[in-house]
Amino acid sequence: MTPTGTVLVVGATGTTGSRTAAQILAAGHRVRAASRRGTPLPGAEAVRFDWYDPATHDAALTGTDRVYLVPPVGDPDPAAVMLPFLERARTLGVRRAVLLSSSAVPEGGPAVGRVHQALPSLFDEWAVLRPSWFMQNFTGAHLHATTIRETGAFATATGDGRVAYVDADDIAAVAARALTDDDAPNRDLVLTGPEALTHDDIATILTEVTGRPVTHHRLTVAEIRHRLTEQAGVPPEFAALLADMDHAIAIGAESRTTDTVHRLTGRPPRDFRTAAERETAPAPPDE
Repeated sequence: MTPTGTVLVVGATGTTGSRTAAQILAAGHRVRAASRRGTPLPGAEAVRFDWYDPATHDAALTGTDRVYLVPPVGDPDPAAVMLPFLERARTLGVRRAVLLSSSAVPEGGPAVGRVHQALPSLFDEWAVLRPSWFMQNFTGAHLHATTIRETGAFATATGDGRVAYVDADDIAAVAARALTDDDAPNRDLVLTGPEALTHDDIATILTEVTGRPVTHHRLTVAEIRHRLTEQAGVPPEFAALLADMDHAIAIGAESRTTDTVHRLTGRPPRDFRTAAERETAPAPPDE
């Protein structure tokens, strides 16, 4: 990889943004870390950024030539704020954009699918990362992880459907290559882990790794939608989208694996057990 200009990482304190920024910095490239609070990131230039505050956009973009885009969380129509930002980015000299989307959302589909569709017309160098669901959903701040810690259980409407969960570290590794390699992918990239698992399988692995019982509760799509809106405070339109994604899993939409992580990074993706062992291990004692 040859040195790039400055890479703007939107969502630099988030699950993939923080990991992507760290990997780009480790490879010797400059990073501008954008977050709502402008939180400092070792080795990076911190800048305050809010999708819904255009006054923060130019300061984040000026002097950057590549950008990693994490859509605003929970917004059922992110294109409304993202497309004007991307047009401004092009005007200010950004030449490569890498968008975080989802394996469940095709080009031109709902939510971020509209941004995916527009990206090739805005930039000559681009990529859309379409990862499967994150392994960190069971260990981080996601609703699944929270309910597992509180009750030893989590719920889906996925039935016996399988998902090839992917490690956020692997997503970040692909993002870093897509942002800094001499040639941009100029395509969408579906990222998965090495094996497709049911959520009963996930519960079994978490039970074995943590030594504490973890149960998967099977709910209907309507029950999941209600749970998301009433218990988790998710806006109804976005809750309906998430519940429909569970239904898609139940009928087999995510029962696939790809070799994209291996092709882009030169190493195979991590399996769920390995990631769970890493992220649930107790922290070492302070020296």
